Amino acid sequence: MPSAMPDYRQHLRVETPEHVVLDYEIAGLGSRTLAAVLDALILGGSALAAAVAVALLSALGLRLGLSGSWAAVLLIGLGFFAAWGYYALFEGLREGQTPGKRMIGIRVVRDTGHPVTLGAAAARNLVRAVDAFLIPPYFLGAVLVALHPRGKRLGDMVAGTVVVRDRPAERAVPPSAAAAVDAASAGTLAAPELEDEEYRVLDRFVARAGALSPQVRDRLAAGLAARFAEQRHAAFAAAGDAAFLAGLHAIETARRQGGLAARGAARGGLGARLAARKRARWDEFAALAGRAARSGLDALEAAELPDFAARYRELAADLARLRTYRADAATIAHVERLVAAGHNALYRGERHTWRGIRRAVTRDWPAAVIGARAYVLLGFLAFSVPAAVGYRVMREQPALAEELLPEAMLQRAAEGAERVAAGRKYVEVRADDRPIAASGIIANNVRVAFLCFAGGALAGVGALFLLAFNGLQIGASAGHFANAGLLGYLLEFILGHGALELFAIWVAGAAGFLLGRSILAPGELTRGDALVLNGRRAVRMVGAASVCLLVAGLIEGFVSTSGGGLAARWAASAGSLVFLGVYLAGGRAAAAGDAGVRRA
Repeated sequence: MPSAMPDYRQHLRVETPEHVVLDYEIAGLGSRTLAAVLDALILGGSALAAAVAVALLSALGLRLGLSGSWAAVLLIGLGFFAAWGYYALFEGLREGQTPGKRMIGIRVVRDTGHPVTLGAAAARNLVRAVDAFLIPPYFLGAVLVALHPRGKRLGDMVAGTVVVRDRPAERAVPPSAAAAVDAASAGTLAAPELEDEEYRVLDRFVARAGALSPQVRDRLAAGLAARFAEQRHAAFAAAGDAAFLAGLHAIETARRQGGLAARGAARGGLGARLAARKRARWDEFAALAGRAARSGLDALEAAELPDFAARYRELAADLARLRTYRADAATIAHVERLVAAGHNALYRGERHTWRGIRRAVTRDWPAAVIGARAYVLLGFLAFSVPAAVGYRVMREQPALAEELLPEAMLQRAAEGAERVAAGRKYVEVRADDRPIAASGIIANNVRVAFLCFAGGALAGVGALFLLAFNGLQIGASAGHFANAGLLGYLLEFILGHGALELFAIWVAGAAGFLLGRSILAPGELTRGDALVLNGRRAVRMVGAASVCLLVAGLIEGFVSTSGGGLAARWAASAGSLVFLGVYLAGGRAAAAGDAGVRRA
């Protein structure tokens, strides 16, 4: 007997607390690429529209005598969001779907089948810098998606996520298929009526029907139904074309396989009758689940909550019965999607309240830094040792400056003596332009922190390289300025913001080392589990580093680039250290409290 077409699709099977297995189909490279292209088009169009709008508003503001710096700040913020925030915020706050993913019908979920959290979405998309931007672009991510058994790129491995198809809520086969399936189990099964080639065509249609759009499926069904018009007896009179073909396939399969298939067809008939009887209940649950998916369980009235939970348990039991009865694949897929929606609503992750966000920023993030202080020390050494080497080499071999330092740094050193003689500082920015300077500095420094974290997914090598390279550059620059007698001139500029900024970069590198350790030395855990657990800690550390870089950028943009004296810079430096001590003290208190709860 010709067999059904082989199914090469990947699946994620998750057992719910109700002991019902949910079957998610994993999205392939093609659908994910198409979603990424759509998101890129949305980002490009939005960026163009935002640039035009900001330009028009800026021109209007200039006519009214207002400064145009706010427009540049807005553009910098929008550009940073487009590069780093679009995917993470949409996936974390919109149930794992960017606009592009929603249009294609795929979503990001955790390995457990639960909705993706904001932290997991952030970790997943920060590592996108490695997946997408290594040379050649997107090559590494595409290869991993194609080869990994669950279609995961590096970001998915770190975040413990997987991209699955978001099955449509509608059934692919009309409910009138029940009559056709019942016909398959009625009476004595005779010899096959269809030729082998006819059966093969029918078998291929039934195997693919669930994956086709309704329009394409109905058009193909109409053509095939006309081809098999002679087999459309009274049992199929009320059935649509797709239902008729499904029933005819069940009958013909049973005839070719004998008594065993007849019993299977009978069980399929029970599944069809169950679906016909429960369809109204399922539709009611679908409406409730849709409200819960959009706005959480808070969208349901108090009296609806226990009813929703009861309906979910009833639907889970219905899914188990449908599988036992061997109902048609379209019905099972429909009910699986509903059960998954109920499961995600009842067992969803944390709610994103302002109180929760405040706790994360002020307690959880600094606590992660305190807990990983050994890695922060390693980050300090990975930066400081190359910095000391660069300084020493430059002092001993000044001629290397033209080979090691960028042209801009050489130019600043060459102009330094004239600026000192004129009483000018290392960098001076007009007051109106300082917001632009601050926003640009913050965006650049946070980007470096993100790259340090993402580089940790390459067994820590990327984080080590970034720390060592930046340390070598800063040390060599200091040595070059010292050779010119301008070291104090340079340090005066760094004084206000330097300590906080450098500490934040060490923390970001430490987050990358934490990921690298998960790959190289996972300990008693598997590499996958270690990567997910340490990824959660590491992304909190990057959050703390971003807070420090925000404060450091404000100091650098408004104090270090001003013409203020040394006293103002010392005050800013002292203030930054006080801020750092208070911030980490909050994390230490949170870590101590959590340890006490665990001991209790």
